[in-house]
Amino acid sequence: MNRLAEASSPYLLQHKDNPVDWWEWGPEALSEARRSDRPILLSVGYAACHWCHVMAHESFEDAQTAEYMNQHFVNIKVDREERPDIDAVYMRATQAMTGQGGWPMTCVLTPDGQPFFGGTYFPAAPRHGLPSFMQVLTSLADAWQNRRDEITKIGAQVTDHLNARQALDGETLTTDDLDQAIDTLSAQYDSVNGGFGTAPKFPPSMVLEFLLRAEERRGEQFSMVEHTLEAMARGGIYDQVGGGFARYSVDASWTVPHFEKMLYDNALLLGAYAHAALGRPGLAERISAETAEFMIAELGTKEGGFASALDADSDGHEGTYYVWGPSQLRAALGDDDAAWVADLCSVTRQGTFERGLSTLQLRHDPEDPERWERVRSRLRDLRTRRERPARDDKVISSWNAMAISSLTFAGVIFSRQEWLDAAERAGELLATVHMSDDGRLYRTSKDGQVGDSLGVLDDYGCVAAAFIDLLGATGDQRWYRRAEALLTHVLERFCDPDGGFFDTADDDEELIARTREIADNAHPSGTSAVLHAFIKMHSVSGERRWYDAALSALRSVAQVARKEPRFAGWILAAAEALAAGPVQIAVVGEGGQQRALHREAVRLPSPGAVVVSGLETLDVPLFSGRTEIDGAAAAYVCRGFVCQRPVTDPASLHAMLSTASPT
Repeated sequence: MNRLAEASSPYLLQHKDNPVDWWEWGPEALSEARRSDRPILLSVGYAACHWCHVMAHESFEDAQTAEYMNQHFVNIKVDREERPDIDAVYMRATQAMTGQGGWPMTCVLTPDGQPFFGGTYFPAAPRHGLPSFMQVLTSLADAWQNRRDEITKIGAQVTDHLNARQALDGETLTTDDLDQAIDTLSAQYDSVNGGFGTAPKFPPSMVLEFLLRAEERRGEQFSMVEHTLEAMARGGIYDQVGGGFARYSVDASWTVPHFEKMLYDNALLLGAYAHAALGRPGLAERISAETAEFMIAELGTKEGGFASALDADSDGHEGTYYVWGPSQLRAALGDDDAAWVADLCSVTRQGTFERGLSTLQLRHDPEDPERWERVRSRLRDLRTRRERPARDDKVISSWNAMAISSLTFAGVIFSRQEWLDAAERAGELLATVHMSDDGRLYRTSKDGQVGDSLGVLDDYGCVAAAFIDLLGATGDQRWYRRAEALLTHVLERFCDPDGGFFDTADDDEELIARTREIADNAHPSGTSAVLHAFIKMHSVSGERRWYDAALSALRSVAQVARKEPRFAGWILAAAEALAAGPVQIAVVGEGGQQRALHREAVRLPSPGAVVVSGLETLDVPLFSGRTEIDGAAAAYVCRGFVCQRPVTDPASLHAMLSTASPT
């Protein structure tokens, strides 16, 4: 075993038996590079990454390759999910040098951390225009020995690029900007397959949330929302047997996924489908329920949190756990049911995937739903006998927070107490294990033990927003105090004097650059995450500092929202909330009537409304002066803390909310 045997990250532990003399990132590794005058080979990936596994098997497990790496480089392995700050710096460097990025990422640095080479996957032998990994290594080692001045110059130039400040336009987003974003998205929309752009195609969960909020403002439904939600739910990217979504589709039609299942994808998609179900019941409600059940059953940890991912590979191949061939169906179900399922789920003789196997699709509802449920249950049971994909049990603060927010929302609107219970358990884990008394947040834990990595901006934003959501659902004021502590820490440690927020705190480890991500990617950027949290906190507290912080955050990312709305869905969703409000609803009381009022309030057709339900004694500003009416639970609908007459029955609340809607 190498040094990684002592790591806590499941991804690093996957490499503990490599003949490569791996180091974890830290002062010891950097000191060794300086002492031995060797460049650093930085390899970044994550546990569920298919091509990370491929490169590991081809190169890092090869004795000859490892010997050369050990002789000429100080080799550092980083889990991008555990250290997003390191990944962000060197991914930006790789993209600047090559024009593209991805994982596994290979970046080569001077001993002081300046990058002079970057790339992604390199095969063991040259193919498809790519050099072999050994060719890359020998060329880099030669350059280090014989062209040091050139390397030093490149490293300095890339570092200067990373530290260049982006100009901020200083303007917020208007409703005209939001409408223009809709027009831009419409032009990029795939009217045949749903979604945006071409292959590979990622679930546009944050863009869909923006569009759903825009529908509420404009009083109309967009066909591209319903079409995309249905296309994803009926395609192979969705697990038709066990529920839950894969990371992305390799084709434009959502047929063949990249099979790893990430917590953040499923959390965000649960929120989008649950929101869509308010105006589009049926399929959206079913997918919401199945996704929530998948998250709890397959990703839930014994400590109460949610594991970060399920691997794409099992039994030596990608997707083996999920795909079926005609002969496998016959062996599992018998001839009649096998033929029926093959036709219903697009299982072909040639296969829609690889090796004559097919992903299961459900392009239309079965004519015999009971037969489908019986067959689906049988396939699910038989599938458990296959080798299961590995699970990355690392609990990541921001990803768990996204799950908490979506489970809380879905749990209230669908009256599923078990989902609310799961959200609260995960919240307690974050509050008691990941969070210190002074409001500092740690990025990860495993088996109930917090890791060494400090939280980055998206952790603070997502967790604070989730705590406010839990306040709303439970009426427990501890969630308010915890959210307040986290966001106060953000204002004290993450602010950029020129406007907006850095991704790391000012007392975190100093890297060669301090990043500030302005675009949403697979999940919210740090800035858009705290933007949502500031809006929620202002709605509950009424304090001006949170509103000012939200405006600062929005102004710092408004430019990307105008130019590239596909990569600013969460930013645009927050802008819709600012345009609509603040809209606040306090539901005071207890019992069945209170729960009915709470459920009706959460279904409010207003973007980003904040709903808090609790007893009269709840000590948060939104509840100041709020009481039951003649002993009955009551709901107060407010805009900017100016409230309408309280109501005590759901029908009256529904009528009031319809009137109060900005549409």
